[in-house]
Amino acid sequence: MTLTDWTGIIGVALLLVAFFLNINNMIAKDGFWYIFLNLVGAGVAGLASVMLGYWPFIILEGCWTLVSAMELVKYLGKREK
Repeated sequence: MTLTDWTGIIGVALLLVAFFLNINNMIAKDGFWYIFLNLVGAGVAGLASVMLGYWPFIILEGCWTLVSAMELVKYLGKREK
């Protein structure tokens, strides 16, 4: 396996862990850990997509990372109030 493969596996695993924990009511979809795992997972999977040069997933994971980052900022802003 290549570095690109491992990078992609780690990113996708983080996304799947977030999904699994959420559907099993172990973490909330609007909670820190769900948002954080999506942000990091999508970012790492996006990096693997860049390493592959595969534009459809670069766009997908880039948007997923951006949306997750915006949600994290919103979440942290609510906590400070």
